[in-house]
Amino acid sequence: MSLRTFLAAAAIVAGIAATVPAWELRAQTPPPPSARPGNANLRPVPDGPGTRSAELQGLDKVTARTQRFYAPVGKATRFGTLEIKVDDCLVNVPEAPPESVAYLTIIDHKPGQAEEKLFAGWMFASTPSLSALDHGVYDVRVLSCTMAQGSTPPSSR
Repeated sequence: MSLRTFLAAAAIVAGIAATVPAWELRAQTPPPPSARPGNANLRPVPDGPGTRSAELQGLDKVTARTQRFYAPVGKATRFGTLEIKVDDCLVNVPEAPPESVAYLTIIDHKPGQAEEKLFAGWMFASTPSLSALDHGVYDVRVLSCTMAQGSTPPSSR
């Protein structure tokens, strides 16, 4: 195999499986655009009507209820005692395999206790276990990045 063929194959594999280890993705401050995951195919959701948002799914382990809701980029959203802020939400270009990636900061506001930062980092829709929220009561995962239309109430299943 020639060096040129090897490099071309490596570039294709890197484009398909370009994920950064979870320990490198977790940061304590919102990411600057230069700190986005190492995949050149990721870009913000194309402009359109509505608000750039992450579609999230929350699970309350006590009641076994799931809830889908939209969290606008740059604003805080509540799920139970959690405050979830989406700092960035990216999708793959149409030619690449579907992927949505969101930078989330999740803080727990338990009544009568000090707030606790539970998660700050990139969460991938295709591999939620790569960088998951570790909480005894709640699970939160990214479903997609989209342009949310108006204020739709969360749906419970």
